Amino acid sequence: MTINYTAILDHMVATAREAGALTLDHFKRFRDIEIGIKGPGDFVSDADRESEMLIRDRLLSRYPWGLTGEEFAPVDGKDSDHHWLVDPIDGTTNFIYGQHYTITISLRRGNETICGLVYNPVSDEMFTAMKGEGAYLNGTRLRVSASEDIALMCIGTGLPTPNLSLYPGAYQRLDDIRAPIGAVRVLGSAANSCAHVACGRLTGYYEETGFVDTAAGILLVQEAGGIVTDWWGRGPDVYEKTGTLIVANAATHAYLIERLRAVPRKDAA
Repeated sequence: MTINYTAILDHMVATAREAGALTLDHFKRFRDIEIGIKGPGDFVSDADRESEMLIRDRLLSRYPWGLTGEEFAPVDGKDSDHHWLVDPIDGTTNFIYGQHYTITISLRRGNETICGLVYNPVSDEMFTAMKGEGAYLNGTRLRVSASEDIALMCIGTGLPTPNLSLYPGAYQRLDDIRAPIGAVRVLGSAANSCAHVACGRLTGYYEETGFVDTAAGILLVQEAGGIVTDWWGRGPDVYEKTGTLIVANAATHAYLIERLRAVPRKDAA
């Protein structure tokens, strides 16, 4: 059976827009949001759960495949080849403080991401990509930054609190990286950071983060002409498991690899 991935991506976009409208209703009342705590500095809101429930319903009612999300237990599907990855609000801490957040949905076929999206409901920016078909922002084709000048590099990352630092030494690494470059930015959403690399707002981004958060963003960067590896130049068989991720244009990727190469390697389980 031939599968129409263009139609599937269209359905994903419609679903993300619906989840965006739902979360924006909560977002406008961010000072009154009911918040639970998963762990120190890791918040979860009613909006997260409602958004994921809506996305699950819309996707699985039409395409009953396996699904892994952030808020509920994974579900098995009727087709072992396809699997959904969903983060209903990437950047929950941003969300509860009234800052930009994203919704991200990816479709995997086997070990590949076939199509994905990153949606910022606050700015109404819909980033979409399909394998081999390019990356787009609201219908406009994207390319990563062509800048090669170290002094003009703008690199994104995340800065965890000490008890959330999954890989020790985050601030020491940043201090080594930041000295000669133009700027460092912390967007608070891994998915949005990848999208910013794809459209050239960042020349690169590195962090240790979850693959559910970044699967769509990785595809965006690849389809926009960027490079994706782990911190030591290894491919998806490693970074999809460890989360030690670099997404960047060629020059920034080379710079980050050079700066991170002294870090002891983290191997996939």
